[in-house]
Amino acid sequence: MSDAQHTEAHEGPIKSVKQLVTAVIAAFMLPVIAIILLANYVDFGGRKGAGSDSLSAEQVALRLQPVGNVSFKEAGSGALRTGEQLYTEKCAACHAAGALGAPKFGDAGAWGPRIGKGYDTLLTHAAKGFNAMPAQAAADTQDVELGRAVVYMANKAGGSFAEPKAPEAAASK
Repeated sequence: MSDAQHTEAHEGPIKSVKQLVTAVIAAFMLPVIAIILLANYVDFGGRKGAGSDSLSAEQVALRLQPVGNVSFKEAGSGALRTGEQLYTEKCAACHAAGALGAPKFGDAGAWGPRIGKGYDTLLTHAAKGFNAMPAQAAADTQDVELGRAVVYMANKAGGSFAEPKAPEAAASK
């Protein structure tokens, strides 16, 4: 083989510096562009959870809503509840069935020893809690309402307590 043939056999397709720069840029840019296009193709459009609508806008908004809310009421606003109303709303859950050792409503035998301790003791137990009974004094229950409920339950079991008067009525006397 002559030197001329030998040189031609080892030549590549790149013959100038301009072609070399173009080849290097293309070698880096073409894969980057391909990756970007592929990522956009895969991520295009909304996705859905497998077999569910958990990623829908409504479901996402539902999961992001507040867990609770706070409302403020002025103490003493509105009409006071009767003892029977408060018993039905709060006390009946345990006292109707005798849950957790609560004396059943109207059971004179179970209420007798408690009535014997007096109204003030019963009211303190109702407000602050006693044994398994939690405290019943709450932001939505006024003291006079709690007293009325205590009197209502005790009197239905044989007690003879006088129903507490509303603060306005007591102040006018």
